[in-house]
Amino acid sequence: MVIGPYARARNEVAGADQRPHSARLDEVVGLASAIDLDVIEAGIVPLSTPRPATYIGKGKVDEIAGLVKTHAATVVVMDGPLSPVQQRNLEKAWGAKVLDRTGLILEIFGARARTREGALQVEHAHLTYQKSRLVRSWTHLERQRGGFGFLGGPGETQIEADRRGIAERIARIETELDKVKRTRALHRKSRKRVPYQIVALVGYTNAGKSTLFNRLTHAGVLSADMLFATLDPTLRAIALPHGLRVIVSDTVGFVCDLPTMLVAAFRATLEEVVEADIILHVEDVSHGDARAQARDVTDVLRSLGIEPLDPRIVVAWNKIDRLDAEGRVALANIARREPAERRPMLVSAANGEGIPALLDAIAARLGAARTTLTVRLDAADGAGASWLHRNAEVLGKELVGEREMKITIRIDGARAGMVTAKFGAAVAAA
Repeated sequence: MVIGPYARARNEVAGADQRPHSARLDEVVGLASAIDLDVIEAGIVPLSTPRPATYIGKGKVDEIAGLVKTHAATVVVMDGPLSPVQQRNLEKAWGAKVLDRTGLILEIFGARARTREGALQVEHAHLTYQKSRLVRSWTHLERQRGGFGFLGGPGETQIEADRRGIAERIARIETELDKVKRTRALHRKSRKRVPYQIVALVGYTNAGKSTLFNRLTHAGVLSADMLFATLDPTLRAIALPHGLRVIVSDTVGFVCDLPTMLVAAFRATLEEVVEADIILHVEDVSHGDARAQARDVTDVLRSLGIEPLDPRIVVAWNKIDRLDAEGRVALANIARREPAERRPMLVSAANGEGIPALLDAIAARLGAARTTLTVRLDAADGAGASWLHRNAEVLGKELVGEREMKITIRIDGARAGMVTAKFGAAVAAA
C-alpha cells in the first residue's frame, strides 16, 4: 500500500512542494513499482500537522490498519519523512513493514547498483539511514532493520552489537569511497591531458537521459519507462560536428526530495557533473509536472555548487514526439522567447528529431570557451607536434617554406598559457 500524507495547505509540512498531490502520489507508486512491489492500494491522507507518535491521526491509522488486514498487505509506503519512533509505532499498528520516502529510494538504489562503486555508495547511504533506526520493534532475537533490505529474515544480533558493527562498516566503506574518489580524480586528470571535454547528462529520473545517451553514443545502456532504470554512470566518446571529440557521461537521475545521504554518498560520481565542460539538462516536456521536475533538478545542482545561470548548462526539452502539433508550436514559441544563450533545444531521443541541432549547440558552446592559436615549429620537430596533438585540438597544418610548419590549434582558454609557456614566441593568435 502507498499512502500520501500531504498537507491541506501546501508547504506547511516539511517535504511538501508545489506540485499537485495526485502527481506526487503517482510518482511514489512508480517508485514502489520500480522494485517490483505490487501496489494494491494508494491514497492521499489530508494532514493539518504531523503527529509526533504516528505522523498521521489515530483515526487514519485505524482505518489504514483495516485496509492492510483486508488486502493482506506486507509493506506500507509513506510518502513522508518518518522518524524511527513513528515508523516503529506504525509497524506495530499495521502489522506490516513501513517504509518512508527515503527508505524506498534507498531500496531502489540498492536494487539498481551494478558496479562495485555503486554498491558501496548505496550501502553507505543505507547504513547511515538505518543506524538511528535500530529499535526493538519485534523481539531482541529477531533481525533489526539494519542491513541492506527490508525483507530480511531472523537474526541474532542485539542492538548494541548492531550499532557497533554498522559504525565499523561505515568507516570501512568511507575508506574505500576515498579510494574511489582518488581514482576518479586520476581519471579526470588523465582526460585533461588530452583534448577531450566532458558533456554530463543530468535530469529528473525517467526524463530520457539514457535514451538520449544511447542516441548520441550508439551505446547499449539500459533505457526503460521506469524510475531509476539506470544508476551507475557510463562514459562514451563521440565526435561533434567539425570533428571535435568529447566524452558524454550519463549520470544518476534526480528525484523530488532526493535523500541528502544519497547526494553525499554519490558525491564521487556527481563530481563528474561538477567538473563537466557542458551540463546537458534533459527535461521531459511531455510530463504534466515538467516545471516542478526541472526545479527539483536545479535544487540538486545548486547543492553541488552549480547555479541555474551557469554558462555550462544546455537545456534539452525531450520527448517532443509525444506532443501534438499544437503543443509543439506552443513549446517552440516559448523556447524562442528565451535569451539565445539559454534557449532550450527541442529534441526526441526516441526518434532522433532535433539531435543534429543539439550537437551543433553543444559544439558552439564548447567553441566559445576555447581559444584558437597558431604555433610555428621546425618541420622536423615531431616531439612538439606530438605534444600539441596530445594537449589540444589540432585544426590544421600548413608547410611554410621548406623547414617550418604552422599548426592551428584550439584549446581551453584556461590552458592556453601552457602552450605559450612551452613554445614561447612561436605562438600567435589565429
